[in-house]
Amino acid sequence: MKYSRYSTIIVGSGIAGLYAALKIEQQAKLPDGILLLTKSKLGESNSRYAQGGMVAVLKENKNDSTESHITDTIKAGAGLSEFNTVKFISENSDKVVKDLLQFGVEFDRDENDNLCFTKEAAHSVRRILHSGGDATGKMMEQALCKKVFENKNIDIYEDGMAVELLVNANSECKGILVYNSFTDEYETIYSPAVILATGGIGQLYKYTTNPAGATGDGLALAYNAGAIMQDMEFVQFHPTALAFDDDVNRFLISEAVRGEGAKLVDADGIEFMQKYDERKELAPRDIVTRANFNEMKEKHLDNVYLNASCIDKEKLAKRFPNISKKCLEHGIDISKDFIPVAPAAHYYMGGIKTGIEGETSIKGLFAIGEVSSTGLHGGNRLASNSLLECVVCAYEVANFLKSENLDSPKQIDGEIMSLIEKYSDDIELEPFDVETLKNELKEIMWNYVGILRSESTLITAIEGLNDLQTKFPRKNKCMNKSEYEFKNMLTVAKLVANSALRRKESRGAHYRLDYLNTNEDCVHSCLTKKEGELDFVK
Repeated sequence: MKYSRYSTIIVGSGIAGLYAALKIEQQAKLPDGILLLTKSKLGESNSRYAQGGMVAVLKENKNDSTESHITDTIKAGAGLSEFNTVKFISENSDKVVKDLLQFGVEFDRDENDNLCFTKEAAHSVRRILHSGGDATGKMMEQALCKKVFENKNIDIYEDGMAVELLVNANSECKGILVYNSFTDEYETIYSPAVILATGGIGQLYKYTTNPAGATGDGLALAYNAGAIMQDMEFVQFHPTALAFDDDVNRFLISEAVRGEGAKLVDADGIEFMQKYDERKELAPRDIVTRANFNEMKEKHLDNVYLNASCIDKEKLAKRFPNISKKCLEHGIDISKDFIPVAPAAHYYMGGIKTGIEGETSIKGLFAIGEVSSTGLHGGNRLASNSLLECVVCAYEVANFLKSENLDSPKQIDGEIMSLIEKYSDDIELEPFDVETLKNELKEIMWNYVGILRSESTLITAIEGLNDLQTKFPRKNKCMNKSEYEFKNMLTVAKLVANSALRRKESRGAHYRLDYLNTNEDCVHSCLTKKEGELDFVK
């Protein structure tokens, strides 16, 4: 087995991971350099698919204020947002946006070279920056990827999947164990600082806007290493994904389309959101998602429709070029045709419990972006706050590490050696039909741990997941990347389902048909790995 050492390892190459790498390289003392590890290719991540934009409370936007943004975020968070976290991220947005501009990130501007702002659901003012019209995540990621490629102090490791965190007997993370899916070999990489920036869990669900890699890997790594996991039941379903299955994910129809005036309608063009909320299309995502889901269920339909024809044709083409192009591929002219849309799993509010600087409950292990749970999003993320959290927390983890000793660990204890040995042994493994198992898991999660939940559906889900566990009894070493992904998916699915069963209330994106009210006590749910904890017993 190969061995190497780095001062910092970043797992994941979305916006959070890329920006963290650049900021750490810029500020910290790195005797052994930085490694940026991705299980696919650099730039393939959830961030790439973020269309709508990024919240920024900028000084030049005179209509906005941090007070207003804090209020909107906390209101959307359904009582679970942490005030100090929200305040810090809001107040630091101006500084971080100005810093991103220095790294070549550009946002759309008007004819006077002023930054353009748009509005999305549950925002009280226009405060969302966008790039490339409706390709904000892609444009940000491309700019940061370019800078990372150009930086000689950042090593890039593609096709490498972190399969184990090397945590010693004192609960200190000292590195990672990597499976190289290209060479089919393992490598031990030691480091005093490991940053998980691995994104979300959309691929646990039959319908999702997330790419193929969103299999919850970082969450499973952290849970198995003993980290505290927070609010694992909170999955955000986006109300408007394009209702065509022509890929591993469904194409997102950004909330910004509704922000610019598009209406949700039935096949006859009749609007229906007024039945569900006075804010109509600009109600929080969970409300709009349940409204669409209910309309589909009541009328036995596969989708509802979004009518964007009320938006000026020129504005529509300029503001949403990628959505227009994708819809045209399906014969839909969004300037005059209804867009068929349906809910899909989109964003994960739960995650590894962290502070603003990404610190987890394990020394030397950090988490930033969607894999973390900072307390910003609470029970229901406010639109376009996710990219803001990515960049502010990436900035702060770099700020934290600049005063840390980043010399590689010189001594490794027996606990870590025994972990490495599990992957060093040449074990004969029988192959599994992993794609079939993945599809079974996705069906279980969509049908029983989805938009509407109850004790009976959640117990059914847990029993189904336990059956999958018996079909796939891998404990450590797997045959290939797909098996490692499924192992992680199964762990995270059980965490989500068990946490959802324990939260006996409806709050934000977690909606229980058997507990429709919201409890007076507002508490985070936390889990750590304990033997047998996820083995459900009736």
